[in-house]
Amino acid sequence: MKKILPFLLFSLGVASLGFSQENASQTAISGISEQIQPVQPASFFLFLDETEKTPAPTNWEALQLELDAKASKKLDSLSLLRVIFQKTHQRLLKDYTQHSSFADLLETGSYDCVSGSAALGLLLDRYGYSYEVVETDYHVFIQVYLDGKTIILESTLPVGGMITTSSAVSDYLGAYLNEGKPVARNINEGLAGTKVDTSDNTIFRKVNLSELAGLQHYNEAIVHFNQQEYRQAIDLLSKALVLYPSERIEGLKDLSIDLAYHTYGVDIRK
Repeated sequence: MKKILPFLLFSLGVASLGFSQENASQTAISGISEQIQPVQPASFFLFLDETEKTPAPTNWEALQLELDAKASKKLDSLSLLRVIFQKTHQRLLKDYTQHSSFADLLETGSYDCVSGSAALGLLLDRYGYSYEVVETDYHVFIQVYLDGKTIILESTLPVGGMITTSSAVSDYLGAYLNEGKPVARNINEGLAGTKVDTSDNTIFRKVNLSELAGLQHYNEAIVHFNQQEYRQAIDLLSKALVLYPSERIEGLKDLSIDLAYHTYGVDIRK
């Protein structure tokens, strides 16, 4: 239980996620229009609760159709990546909202760093990009590997959130690697909505889409935890642990069980 603070801050959109495509090439993407693979329903539905698993909404399908048309024009990889980032914000990522779920993103356009990165990750899979989602104490973002370079996709920044220059990427990553880069730190403070000291970051971890879905459930559990709805929080955290058995998720579940007992006299373990 040494990292209680990240439990409360992660859902504010100030923690980083990393996703690794083990089978994807780290080289330039060629012939993307010929490599389009449909998003597998299992991946899409990973981010939804059982009660939310309805057919893909029209805005999600429309986005994919629009991007398919762009990819068929054989844009270069960087140009298509920019289109993916911009169109995802235009059609899906409408309003940054703390604690929002993937269902909120699809239904109303409310999103945070977890659900926004999930949407981008599914689309990057579709068009064959090599990328990683990085989890840190306070935020989630994506690194894309293209032509031997690293590009940052910051889902919570519609304008300026696709970072391509080497110096800006270095500054951005520096804050999470304890290098004290001031440019990146200013970005993160703006995302958090409050000044956050990133000097004590202990997490910088790559996660896959299933683990990212676990973090999505964890993120939603924090809403119930903060409202002292411990039963609902524990149910979500149990689902999260199946997808991603991480220390922070297990720690919050244990804390929720303890608080449920001390607050309401209910032993949820029974």
